[in-house]
Amino acid sequence: MAEFLDTDFLRTDEISLRQIELDKSDPQRKWDPAFHFDILDCAGTQVGGCNLRLGHSEALYNAGNIGYQIDEPYRGHHYAGKACKLLFELARRHGMKYVIIVCDPDNLPSRRTCEWLGGELLEILELPEDDKRRLTGGTHRCIFRFSL
Repeated sequence: MAEFLDTDFLRTDEISLRQIELDKSDPQRKWDPAFHFDILDCAGTQVGGCNLRLGHSEALYNAGNIGYQIDEPYRGHHYAGKACKLLFELARRHGMKYVIIVCDPDNLPSRRTCEWLGGELLEILELPEDDKRRLTGGTHRCIFRFSL
């Protein structure tokens, strides 16, 4: 798998993704290569951010290949879902056959995004006692799979 491909094609009439950072893989830290983007609306206003982590591992199963956040004033326009559709294409171009998106079961907007995208809920996973994500109050994560 080539580590990073061009991302200039990540745009539609409604949104575009502006690459802001690349994380190279670091096997010692168990980090997978990742793209980081700003999500821009059609006027060029930043409405949120997203990332795509390449590959498949136990860590990525638990954390997800794709993460996103939409700034509060811009929620309700499916920007996260539209960004994910662009990231699905980038993942395909990197040879991935599926991606995982993980969300807190109580995060209804994120769950609706995963459902809007047609994700398959694989399980609701209980986080290990020593998982750092428990510090934010959540104990479980929904694991959604998206075939590409």
